[in-house]
Amino acid sequence: MRGFVFDIDGTLIRRGSDHQTFAVPGAREALDAIRSSGRPFALFTNGTHIAPETIAIELRSVGLEVEGEQILTPVESCIAHLRRRHRDQRVLLVATGTTGARLSAAGVDLLGDDEPAEAADVVFVAHVHDVSMLVLERAARAVVGGARLLTASYLPAYAGANGPIYSHGAMATAAIAKASETRPTVVGKPSAAAVRAVTELLGLASADLAVIGDDLRMDIGLGLTGGARTVLVRSGISGAIDLSSLPESRRPDATVNSVADLIPAFGGNAIPRIG
Repeated sequence: MRGFVFDIDGTLIRRGSDHQTFAVPGAREALDAIRSSGRPFALFTNGTHIAPETIAIELRSVGLEVEGEQILTPVESCIAHLRRRHRDQRVLLVATGTTGARLSAAGVDLLGDDEPAEAADVVFVAHVHDVSMLVLERAARAVVGGARLLTASYLPAYAGANGPIYSHGAMATAAIAKASETRPTVVGKPSAAAVRAVTELLGLASADLAVIGDDLRMDIGLGLTGGARTVLVRSGISGAIDLSSLPESRRPDATVNSVADLIPAFGGNAIPRIG
């Protein structure tokens, strides 16, 4: 393996019921082992309402030495996707103001609130704290009018301190997709757009990577999409899943209780089959 991709929540960190963040035991040593081996790593979280630089500050506060440039979210993969497939096209955004500011800073032409929905070429849906029916209807009308529907995530939930946290972005996307009778294109995990974002950041082919995470559908799905090695850690949302009940095409290459179990492998080139 020439490079590594990690999920964050449930893999490298956990959040307590008081929302306090703490590193998973062995996470700091795991990243240090990779860094000492001279190989790169990236972190990919499906959260969109927090910028990578802010996430990096939180991780460093619990001892994980990570820079914002090493962190990807669906916003970064969306920006790359727009430049590749929809350059200079107008985007109707259903997301937080923070996401809008990040897209604008990257040069994305966002549709104004007072402009007609028909002027949109693309609709992008990410995390929303709340959303009105009028906003959803406007987005659906844009899609019916020919705009492409992009979403950060279309999976229902991710790991939280007290169980699954249901995705507001996926809920909003589902409403728009239902009303417009359109299947959305995912740009976060798992998707081809996310794979490209990772390979471009690390400068490596996806087949040379190992993807490590706690979510079978998001993280292992990301690795399988790109043909990477995959490692499921049992410290998060998919911890209780019986892998023998899944078809082999959806199973990870290895299963471990924690990233700490992989520290010996991070110093070499092999991902062992464990469990």
